[in-house]
Amino acid sequence: MGALHRGHLSLLKECNEKANVSVCSIFVNPVQFNNPEDLKKYPKTISQDIEMLEENDCDVLFLPEEKEIYPDEASKQKHFQLGDLERILEGKFRPGHFQGVCVVMEKLLNIVKPDLLFLGQKDYQQCLVIKKLIEQLNLEVKIFVCPIVREESGLAMSSRNLRLDENDRKQAAQLHKELEWINKNLRNQDFKILKEQAISRLEKNGFKVEYLELVKTSDLSSVPHYHENEEFILLIAAFISGIRLIDNLLVKA
Repeated sequence: MGALHRGHLSLLKECNEKANVSVCSIFVNPVQFNNPEDLKKYPKTISQDIEMLEENDCDVLFLPEEKEIYPDEASKQKHFQLGDLERILEGKFRPGHFQGVCVVMEKLLNIVKPDLLFLGQKDYQQCLVIKKLIEQLNLEVKIFVCPIVREESGLAMSSRNLRLDENDRKQAAQLHKELEWINKNLRNQDFKILKEQAISRLEKNGFKVEYLELVKTSDLSSVPHYHENEEFILLIAAFISGIRLIDNLLVKA
């Protein structure tokens, strides 16, 4: 959705290494914003974005106007069967968000017709939603989920970081530090206790935590305890100075 950063460019780099032609779409999708104020405040840096894509060997930029994607209200209304994926975590706190993601993704996939699709791990739940969408549409598109790119502080790169002032940016790095702390102690201590302690520290430092969960990587089902027989991921969403940030960390066995 624009406001490109090194995280986006890492996806382009992966694409250029694995594909003959790279296509980047930039479209701030109004249908996936459940909060109209959030849409108004979403950063737009299109001139800078185009320059970054040119400098990083993007072959094609698809930059549609809203009317091209949504010619009328009916074109925004399609509903997809996403099951629990749209009711938990991001889906719970952003109702309708993933339906909006699927509406625009179906259109972009049908227009571009890619063989390969490169997604960022930072939006891990969205990656699973898009995988489910591609299965339902019966498309032969191979998905690559690429690692999170972080600032030196550990803060996950995000277009929303542009809205953070210098102090908030320093504070925001605590999200990743808490995930690392939980991951380090998960084998020896109950997750519920670790979660309570991490949230308490974050809230003392000005965060409002929406969720912090340990879930299976396969379907995001919540688990009370860590064990070595499955793959897990830690997911967090929190506000700092009214700006919503998300992060995650794959749990290493």
